[in-house]
Amino acid sequence: MTDSPVVVDRTAAVAAITLDDPEHRNALTTVAKAALRDAVAEVARDEGVRAVVLTGSARAFCLGQDLGEHSKALADGPEAAFATVREHYTPIVRDLLTMPKPVIAAVGGTCVGAGLGLALACDHRVFATGVKLATAFAGIGLTFDTGLSVTLPRAVGDARAKELLLFGRTFTAQEAIAWGISGETVAAEEVLPRAADLARQLADGPTTAFAQSKRLIEQAHGRSLDEALEAEALGQIRCGSTSDHTGAVAAFLDRRTPVFTGR
Repeated sequence: MTDSPVVVDRTAAVAAITLDDPEHRNALTTVAKAALRDAVAEVARDEGVRAVVLTGSARAFCLGQDLGEHSKALADGPEAAFATVREHYTPIVRDLLTMPKPVIAAVGGTCVGAGLGLALACDHRVFATGVKLATAFAGIGLTFDTGLSVTLPRAVGDARAKELLLFGRTFTAQEAIAWGISGETVAAEEVLPRAADLARQLADGPTTAFAQSKRLIEQAHGRSLDEALEAEALGQIRCGSTSDHTGAVAAFLDRRTPVFTGR
């Protein structure tokens, strides 16, 4: 373990954000949440970063909230204990969902509670075969946070999302994918290499177009059809003004492989 519970490593245009507290299976203390919030915000702003991997060290992705610390915080009352939702979880999830670059979650181990919320706030997931996931909130008398009230129903539908919250049963990555949570499964030792490979592929792609596409998908849920169509038109104009687009069209006509720069 490093001195920080969150480590950021940049390799070329890919940033890897690692939850690095294996002793506690990457449970989220206040220090870890603040560090994760700052790390996500930093890579979101960094124009040199064109794709991101979010992962956890050792055998867990993230166990969610550190309940030992949470138990002590409850002594000051629920308002104080749950201030962390607005202070930490909300900005982390907002930045992951709206980040103008692709984010891959590398889920090599247990992923429950807020950990599941973090994974679903990413654009794609690489799971270790047989990895265990759960909402876990009802088991401690809580409801969703980390954006799961939005991301889980969108992925699996309202009925399945209610089932997963109410009964809180553990499910596998294979089940998650079958229900509609986008991702793939690989052997545990291949999770991070596969996620890094996907991130490199995306970093070499038309990242301005990726950003526009993510924005259109995220905002479509609150728009009428006419508003969505107009947003598409504006998005195409934005992408069409890039050298990525004009260069790719020229490459297609010349039967060359396009080279994207994100500009």
